[in-house]
Amino acid sequence: MSRYPSQPEDAFSRRTFLRSGSLGLAGLFLAGGQLLRAGEGGFGAPASPVRRKKAKSVIQIWLWGGPSHLDTFDPKPGAGRDYCGPYTKSLATNVAGIELCQMLPLLAKMADKYTLLRGMTHGNNGHETAAYLVQAGRKSDNGLVCPGMGAIVSYFNGYNGGYQGMLPPYITVTTPQGRFSESGFLGSKYKPFSTGGDPGRDPFCVEGIVSETVTEERQRDRRVLLNDLDGLGAERRDDPVVQSIHSSRDQAYEMILGTTGKAFALTEEKAELRDRYGRKKFGQSCLLARRLVERGVPFVTINHQGWDTHKKHFPAMAQKLPELDQALSALLQDLSDHGLLDSTLVWVSGEFGRTPKIQWEAPWDGGRGHYGKAFSALVAGGGFRGGAVVGKTDERGETVIERPIYPWDLLGSMYELLGIDLAAELTTPQGLKVPVSPLARNEVAAKDTGGLLREIM
Repeated sequence: MSRYPSQPEDAFSRRTFLRSGSLGLAGLFLAGGQLLRAGEGGFGAPASPVRRKKAKSVIQIWLWGGPSHLDTFDPKPGAGRDYCGPYTKSLATNVAGIELCQMLPLLAKMADKYTLLRGMTHGNNGHETAAYLVQAGRKSDNGLVCPGMGAIVSYFNGYNGGYQGMLPPYITVTTPQGRFSESGFLGSKYKPFSTGGDPGRDPFCVEGIVSETVTEERQRDRRVLLNDLDGLGAERRDDPVVQSIHSSRDQAYEMILGTTGKAFALTEEKAELRDRYGRKKFGQSCLLARRLVERGVPFVTINHQGWDTHKKHFPAMAQKLPELDQALSALLQDLSDHGLLDSTLVWVSGEFGRTPKIQWEAPWDGGRGHYGKAFSALVAGGGFRGGAVVGKTDERGETVIERPIYPWDLLGSMYELLGIDLAAELTTPQGLKVPVSPLARNEVAAKDTGGLLREIM
């Protein structure tokens, strides 16, 4: 995919924390015009007032590589071995008429809390280009790389939306998604902060914030030593530049030693709840996401890898599906128990699905390839009605035959629930005005849109 000529190449990542100054976080607060301070604009500005919003935050569970729709949210147990493999049964859910893959029993008990989007389609089978389609809700053209949804939410509901939190408004757990530029022409300020580390380990070592080898006591001693050595700062404490440095340093230490950084302290949660999520990396990542939106973070992405199953698909699914079932069901219930589900959009998807017909022959040995013609997503909360199915594929899951849903339809619906005007404009470094959604200017042909998801909004 071509890049916009002036697209910044530096990544807003945990390494940025470490490279931008001796304190890591303090350096980040200063770098790039104080990246983490709310209320500063980037390129462009909101073109119209923010509408009344139903959702405050998004938890995106990105199934990196593309999950099979037949083996998750759109089972076809009667299609035969070449399509359903060993999954010859489907599970009835607690909503009449909705069924799931037999490997998702916990999610089957709470279908009233989510909606299945079985009409997802875009027809692209390349990881990078499909990821861009789904994440940015746009086709790639004219060399323009538009920002993904996380960056746009960070722009409108974060930096320019009155967000006052100390935590970055866009966080990925635990690694960047890759495949595409998350912030596009908006630049590195709108890149996500990636935590690194493994939430399944105690302590959860968030690079730049939590260290496995540096105790809290030692961090406090370092802070005292830094203050003692700061003779110039003491002498020129009224200088605006010095005051800015001191303010950034205080904010950094608030992240490291104060209550803000405690968002990453999963040990504060009850052992029973952590067990319910599953003690592995993905399960604890979902628990962390709940803690982050509880503190007002507008956009959290969990980058859950391992779904690109070209070979030996079903042995991989024997591990991945129970893990997804346990963690996602726990997250939905936990959000509901904390009164957060109504204000939090949960979005589960990959860049595409996988080929309905299984490749049994060597070297694939029961693998599934890339498939953008028809796939599924799950959405919940934030104004989306639960207990529904939107869209339908044929008896083998090969073609969408009812209510197609394109990426721009889904993202446009979520933007509206977040109070972001689809016609609001972003300005590229070259002065080009770009609306949040291509639907705002009828840039999408009628045949390539099913419209916003009004039936569940």
